[in-house]
Amino acid sequence: MGNKMATYNKYKSFLFFIKKYKVTELVPPQELKEVFSKFTGGGLYMSTEQLYQFLVEHQSEDNLTLSDSEKIVDKVLLLRRTHTESVCVDQSREREITLDDIFRFLLLDDFNGPLKNEVHHDMSAPLSHYFIYTGHNSYLTGNQLSSDCSEEPIIKALQRGVRVIELDLWPTSNKDDIKVVHGWTLTNPVSPIKCLESIKKYGFVASQYPVIITIEDHLTKELRPKFAEMATQIFGEMLYYPQPNCLSEFPSPESLKNRVIISTKPPKERFESNRIKDNSNYPVMDGSGDSSSDESSGKVSPDSTSEVEIKGANGRDRDEGETCASCECDKRLYQVCSPDYKSLITIHNKKLKGSLKDKLKTDGELRRLSWSETTLEKASESHGTDIIRFTQKNILRVYPRATRVKSSNFKPHIGWMYGAQMVAFNMQGLGKSLWLMQGMFRANGGCGYVKKPEILMQKLQCDNDFVPTRIMPVKKTLKVKIYMGHGWSLDFSPTHFDMFSPPDFYIKVRIVGMPADIAKKKTKIQVKDKDQGKDDFAGQTCLPVSELKLGFRSVPLYNEKVNLLGEERNISS
Repeated sequence: MGNKMATYNKYKSFLFFIKKYKVTELVPPQELKEVFSKFTGGGLYMSTEQLYQFLVEHQSEDNLTLSDSEKIVDKVLLLRRTHTESVCVDQSREREITLDDIFRFLLLDDFNGPLKNEVHHDMSAPLSHYFIYTGHNSYLTGNQLSSDCSEEPIIKALQRGVRVIELDLWPTSNKDDIKVVHGWTLTNPVSPIKCLESIKKYGFVASQYPVIITIEDHLTKELRPKFAEMATQIFGEMLYYPQPNCLSEFPSPESLKNRVIISTKPPKERFESNRIKDNSNYPVMDGSGDSSSDESSGKVSPDSTSEVEIKGANGRDRDEGETCASCECDKRLYQVCSPDYKSLITIHNKKLKGSLKDKLKTDGELRRLSWSETTLEKASESHGTDIIRFTQKNILRVYPRATRVKSSNFKPHIGWMYGAQMVAFNMQGLGKSLWLMQGMFRANGGCGYVKKPEILMQKLQCDNDFVPTRIMPVKKTLKVKIYMGHGWSLDFSPTHFDMFSPPDFYIKVRIVGMPADIAKKKTKIQVKDKDQGKDDFAGQTCLPVSELKLGFRSVPLYNEKVNLLGEERNISS
């Protein structure tokens, strides 16, 4: 293939001697030779028609046309000219391609990647039918306690295809303006205007499907209309206003293309007591947090007004609809917030009182629950089926536990296998959990919305109809064969991994999902350099199994920060 001149890399040996290692030349694997021979009838050249047949029958490119094959031939011929100094081809065969030609083409992940590049799921179902690419504390640049708040992480997340952005809204110190900040920490705030303008500018660069802003609301009643005005002025017609009547189901991603929608806890209603049995002067009740604050101790912001929430007997935040058991009074109900603010909320974050089963009831108005990973893990042990039923119609958001101060993440599939749509992640973090999140949302053309599997949407009559943790019979078998890796020398110096010898890469392939699916043969394709001590990490990728294309495929690799490595650095499988 191409230039036949051998190349060598030099390595030190025992500090005095230099040893040369020949760089192995890439050659087509034996199986590709056999397939090429099959479709050419044993010939040395492949015609456009034979190429089309190969791509449809062996590579399962069902939507390909003969015209598309002509364009691929043009690309292949361009590659041939790029990789050879001179080409001597019979004029009668100038549009036919060789084994080396097709081999070079198959190494291009842009044209021969493992996944479809276009949106192909049904996007007309309600929002609750989709897993949604979700960020947690989207404005933080680093750890949860002392990093800066900025619009930059929001921009990066949107450019990656994230569809749910979280903003924590607090009053400024003088209580006349709004800031975005992680409350009760040393993080430095950022202006909400900067955040909203960034969402407007970058929200639909990677995907046309809706951006959802989840708000953790710590604002005073005077500041909520101010935020509503900010949002309406910045987003204009982009901002979606829900219908005033109670929704029977959420709108679909298709109907919300290029729209921004708001999700938060509706401001609590204020009670004025005309008569209180024990003559105590109870404070009035004002709305507060969403999201992570759902499980907080109910602290009051140092920047908030003197109004505080009424606490239950145990000191926790009171759920929606609870009343004070210690008082009997005539109450006059009225709203403390601007109607403009409440009218912006499409997805209401609401908790119900009672047992866990009561909180997961599916009758009544649509809503969202926000649980920590710990709450989900405990609840799923006894109420897994109830959670799945709830997420068929309503939305469940799961966020990292408060102790993840370094912005680490949990295993996202613990949320997905119970139907949780919004598994919220610290996108600025590192680690394998983030790799899994990135891999999941490479599905469906990377649009940020992935249709749930039918098993999570089927009607469940009994509590044991479907239990995700139950081992079930295997229905499909995934077979992966690794042929070669190439391109590492373009991204690393010859001595990057070892001063004395070239790297000896190996690959781990692992399946992550429901218990019956978990397997390890060396999965997430992860490449390492084998050393006597700790092996060197070289690259990784995570791919949704249900989306994998058949045939010979070129799989691009990513670094530990989930950034794409060089275009030529990948694995062919």
